[in-house]
Amino acid sequence: MSHATDKDLVNRLKRANGHLASIVTMIEENRSALDVAQQLQAVIAALDKAKSKLVAHHIEHHLTETLGDLSPDMRDKLAQLSELAKYL
Repeated sequence: MSHATDKDLVNRLKRANGHLASIVTMIEENRSALDVAQQLQAVIAALDKAKSKLVAHHIEHHLTETLGDLSPDMRDKLAQLSELAKYL
């Protein structure tokens, strides 16, 4: 599956884009800095999750392309690695 057909990734990015547009409106409406900062943090978190998903998908794709089908043990280790990568 290519990144372009990963519906979850595309949906996450569309949702973050919608939130970002609402933040611009909030600023134009002179909403409180606290409200704006909270929404900015939500967008940052959404983008971080999308980035983690993209990187994990990319690694899995190339491992599978290089090694063939991954064993359940290898998939489990890859999931652990993906979980760890969220902290980078």
